[in-house]
Amino acid sequence: MKLTSVLKSAALASVVAVPAMAADVTLRIQTHYATEHPSGKLAAQYADDVETMSGGSIDIEMFYSSSVVATTETWDAAVNGILDCDMTGGAYQTGKNPAFQFVGDIMGGYDTPYQQLSWLYYGGGYDAAQALYNEFGMQLVGWWIYGQESFASSRPIAGPEDFKGWKFRSPPGLETEIFTELGATPIVMDFTEIFTALETGIIDGADASGLANNVGLGLYDIVKHANYPGFHSMPSDHLACNKEVWDNLTPAQQRIMDTAMQKLSLHTAISNEKKNAEAAAMLKEQGVTLYAWSEEDKADFRAAAQRAWDGWAAKTPEAAALVASHRAYLGQLGLIAK
Repeated sequence: MKLTSVLKSAALASVVAVPAMAADVTLRIQTHYATEHPSGKLAAQYADDVETMSGGSIDIEMFYSSSVVATTETWDAAVNGILDCDMTGGAYQTGKNPAFQFVGDIMGGYDTPYQQLSWLYYGGGYDAAQALYNEFGMQLVGWWIYGQESFASSRPIAGPEDFKGWKFRSPPGLETEIFTELGATPIVMDFTEIFTALETGIIDGADASGLANNVGLGLYDIVKHANYPGFHSMPSDHLACNKEVWDNLTPAQQRIMDTAMQKLSLHTAISNEKKNAEAAAMLKEQGVTLYAWSEEDKADFRAAAQRAWDGWAAKTPEAAALVASHRAYLGQLGLIAK
């Protein structure tokens, strides 16, 4: 009888010690990438990782190609409960606060995705960025960075001097300011117009994407100059979730989301590094000239970028704080003078 009582007590204790099962939750996440795009496939893998590691307590309903709302409206859709999470990028939200430029595309900052990610996790960036995101009712889960972008050009772009009089497609914002100072003529146009604009000579070049993606767009079928590795632009795509939705997840569910995001970050960087290297080898064989800028020339570009940063830093305290954080960490890495 005593043994039976002991066993019953042990069984009861074991039941009490087991934590309550996490409540099932469905997260509606939108990305601007298509299902067939390499980044779209990586996003699908992220969803599968989260669902598998959570034992099904988290179900992700992924919406590709901005199928629910326009890409630039994804953030607001998450804030307002139409979606739960935004898997686009912070740079789309500069209209809310210029500080978002410095969690979206730092322009002339880090050389590699690994350096930029190290600012987030080891340079104080995560807390600095999180304060900005929380202010707008969102929680930053993490970044996925595909690496430096490369230009496509009909004429040589071997150094800063070649930008003088160079007409090129540019996204709006900080980039236009930097390249105007360098003597270029940025022309803001939709991504879909690049091919025709290059073909007809309306522009001399384009800032479109990374080297491998530019190959996929057919840009080097038209123009025969590019820079590789890139140096000017390295966008950070993000996963950001409605803060209330995030806070209602269990600590275990939050940890799973975070861990899967760090896997996504790694595989995004290494898979694109491989694709870009393969594209570079192929383009050389096809007669496309690739220009690798010297450290001195990259330093000149960084100096111009930093002057533009200062103008943006003056716009809001949050922008100033993020610029100061990046400057300090870039100095630690030896990328800019302290």
